[in-house]
Amino acid sequence: MFLLQLENYMLPCLNKQIFGIDCPGCGIQRAISFILNGDFVAAFYMFPAIYTIILLIAFLGLSLFIDIKNSFKIKLYLLYLNAGIIIVSYILKMLQIIY
Repeated sequence: MFLLQLENYMLPCLNKQIFGIDCPGCGIQRAISFILNGDFVAAFYMFPAIYTIILLIAFLGLSLFIDIKNSFKIKLYLLYLNAGIIIVSYILKMLQIIY
């Protein structure tokens, strides 16, 4: 029920509307909606990088308040990990291997 209410407020993908193909970020809003509704597997299938993005945001927030050793390296690693997951899943989506 909560999912249906959130879908009314989701922004459309301009890349998909203009060019007719998904962008690398397509699915993130719906994945967040699935997480809020407790459907964690569907959230992963919708946008595979959703959990590593949540981890990155949580670490960024935590590092604002707590001095963490090697936090810069950890942030870079998480950024590269997220970029890699997004790129690989986008390529697989475009090749229609998954989804």
